[in-house]
Amino acid sequence: MAANRCPNPSCEYFNRALPNNAKVCPWCETPLGNVVAPTPTPNTSHHPQPIPPQPTPQQVQPPRPLTPQPTNQPLVDDQTNYQPRLPIQPIQPAYTPQAPRLPLLKLIHSSGREFQWSGETGFIGRRSQSINIPPEIDLTGIPNEGIVSRRHARLCWDWSQNSYMIVDMSTNGIFLNGTPLNPGVQYRLMNGDSLQFGQDNLVRFAVYVV
Repeated sequence: MAANRCPNPSCEYFNRALPNNAKVCPWCETPLGNVVAPTPTPNTSHHPQPIPPQPTPQQVQPPRPLTPQPTNQPLVDDQTNYQPRLPIQPIQPAYTPQAPRLPLLKLIHSSGREFQWSGETGFIGRRSQSINIPPEIDLTGIPNEGIVSRRHARLCWDWSQNSYMIVDMSTNGIFLNGTPLNPGVQYRLMNGDSLQFGQDNLVRFAVYVV
């Protein structure tokens, strides 16, 4: 069995016999297994035989580039002049600020019953079969409710005055702090005001704005 030999030419153990059980060269750690055959010594006693020429491996030819096939598509004109366009400004979403919260209007009846409302426009009155929409402040069920008209008064928030306003729309009239209101005229409501419906002082309220 031929001995293992180091195949690395730069190694000190190059082509030197190594133990048969060695897997790598002990000097350069090159894996063994490629045995380098010793160079035969020419025999001078016989006429030298001509060495047949070794076949030269054929050179690998690079692949030829593919020639694009002609198509029937029209040629693209690279000289097209494009009109310059202004950059598009991003459209900001419309922001709708929320309306400020209006104060709460409280009407406390002389019996202790409390009515509350908050909004820009509303009515004080009583429910009726002839009116499908009940008033925002419905006084149905209070004592002497017959004095109260179906649409006794109109309430609204006045942004310029920053307060609630009341307009008399009734038949029996409205008194604010003992003073009768002129129909169709706006009057300002303030904390602690006394509101009276009718002349007999039967329907009275204390006004609070919170």
